[in-house]
Amino acid sequence: MTPRVTSIRQDDTHRLIPSRYGDSSVLARLAENEAELDELFELDDATNDRLLGEAGLLPGISVHELLFGVSYAHIVNAAFTYAHPAGSRFNGPERGAWYAGYESETAQAEIAFHKSQELIETGWRESETFEFDDYLADFRADFHDIRRDAKYAGFLVPQSYRNSQKLAKELLGAGSAGIVYPSVRRRKGTCIVCFRPALVTNVRKGRAVTVTFKDAQSPPVFH
Repeated sequence: MTPRVTSIRQDDTHRLIPSRYGDSSVLARLAENEAELDELFELDDATNDRLLGEAGLLPGISVHELLFGVSYAHIVNAAFTYAHPAGSRFNGPERGAWYAGYESETAQAEIAFHKSQELIETGWRESETFEFDDYLADFRADFHDIRRDAKYAGFLVPQSYRNSQKLAKELLGAGSAGIVYPSVRRRKGTCIVCFRPALVTNVRKGRAVTVTFKDAQSPPVFH
């Protein structure tokens, strides 16, 4: 069972990334002098999956797939070289992907769900604020499309990635560019997951976004 393919021409998709990942000075704020900063950079480089990927040392993605010499290449590469240990909806733990929402509200809803889950799992009882940068990207490629297709409802189960990861692995192996799918976290929202770094184009930083939770059980407030 293979989803239909749709020619996608979509500009201004939204991916929210924690602000600290776009700030190269974060380590500088931890060091008291240049010697300490050099040691921190050396330790960070030794455990940095993006740098390992760019050196061709990760088994899940070839260095030839990653981006070099274009704006925000490090941001795109990080999406593919840092994978959650349990994977995400349409990728396993060995290789990441670029997820984005067609609408800013959809990207916010996806982020809000995951941050809320983190707070609930840790039993957080105080107010917490998270800061993100909205990275915009454009897509021009043929993507597999599971929107408005009841056969793929089982791949959009809110609490399970088992079937969707299996589908994604099969499509990735067959050369797929990625998948367009209805948001699981926002009704009528649309998401895209891109399997190929080279297809994430015209990446630029949009506005800063903050989300605040009064506590783990409270609804998110975006600014």
